[in-house]
Amino acid sequence: MTVIWIALAILAVLLVFLLLGTPVAFSLGLTAAAFLIFFEGVGAVEMLAEQLYGSMDKFTLVAIPMFILMGAAIASSRAGADVYEALHRWLYKVPGGLVVSNIGACGLFSALNGSSPATCAAIGRMGIPELRRRGYPEGLTTGAIGAGSTLGILIPPSVTMIIYGVATETSIGRLFLAGILPGILLIVLFSMWAVFVAWRSGTLARLESDIHYSWKDRLAKLPKLIPFFLIIVFIMWALYGGVATPSEAAGVGAVAAILMVVVLYRIWRPRAWWGIVHSAMRDSVMIMMIIGCAGLFGFMLSSLHVPQAAAAAVAALDVNPWTLMAVINVFLLIAGLFLPPVAVIPMTAPILLPMVLEAGFDPIWFGIIMTINLEIGLITPPVGLNLFVLKGIAPDVRLGAILRGALPFMLLMLLAIVIISIFPAIATGLPDALMG
Repeated sequence: MTVIWIALAILAVLLVFLLLGTPVAFSLGLTAAAFLIFFEGVGAVEMLAEQLYGSMDKFTLVAIPMFILMGAAIASSRAGADVYEALHRWLYKVPGGLVVSNIGACGLFSALNGSSPATCAAIGRMGIPELRRRGYPEGLTTGAIGAGSTLGILIPPSVTMIIYGVATETSIGRLFLAGILPGILLIVLFSMWAVFVAWRSGTLARLESDIHYSWKDRLAKLPKLIPFFLIIVFIMWALYGGVATPSEAAGVGAVAAILMVVVLYRIWRPRAWWGIVHSAMRDSVMIMMIIGCAGLFGFMLSSLHVPQAAAAAVAALDVNPWTLMAVINVFLLIAGLFLPPVAVIPMTAPILLPMVLEAGFDPIWFGIIMTINLEIGLITPPVGLNLFVLKGIAPDVRLGAILRGALPFMLLMLLAIVIISIFPAIATGLPDALMG
């Protein structure tokens, strides 16, 4: 059996498991075990536990539960509401300023918790009712918050970036830096679209005309935001100042976030913290199981020479590298429709990265392109996580209206991919400038 047929058989078995509703981690693990035993014999069973454990036995992965705990603690407080209200008080005079405030709040809150669904829930619960009360269209309202929330997997600290860094053995510090300017680019594109829609329909531009905030009102909310921004500044300083590893910085950041939540928002009751710790533990175990089984899956692929054959096939093809990248982008878009980013990255990175390197592309740049592709899947059916969060916040809004509202933002994400492809320094410039 040739490597191509083996790869197709692996894909078919994996899809069968996923379509049967098997959890992603178990689908990856069972597929890997089945093919290893089939081709290597029963003796391969001895390697399963070793490879599964070895995939998770990395000190860098400690950062994942720490950042998740930090995000869960902050998401349980009123930090999202404070960010939203502070931005609204500064942007209320801009046409469509309330939508822009929501987009900006999503970007800032993403930097505080690193989770897209958590950002969508935290900002959406405040923003959607307020936007609808002021007469903004349902599509623009839900689309802006749904798309803005996807920044949680791009703007550092990002759990998705950590997973990509571990899966591809790429510097997590460089990946964090690489996500900053693309994240700002998406915020600017989303905000420009919101302002354009507000300007085009004359009524939206006048929705904020009855509101006025004094300078005292604008400054009143800022003190509560400063401690959380100091946490982000500390994490970045620790990472890029050579003071701490990503895991150590994440641990200190988690402790600092917990103290801030207790002191500023008076969340100290055991029942509240049990919910926070339970949520963080559940998400951490899910991600770690996916990483472990994806490592076993990658070992199986490497043992059967699938990535090597894919890279050799690409080298033998006389195609333009950008044609190859276009095909990879389409593949990632399709994969993101059915699987969350934490599953797609460890599953596909071992196969795609050799092809990308063979074509001459930068792995840091490709990590950003891959992440933006997967962001689109978060607001695209059938598995778009943010769609379910939005539907839960506004159950009376039809799913069709939510999808139509999200469509322009999906196109803006594709535009961002094109811009970053034309100007790769948007992703690689900051890491190169600060880390050489």
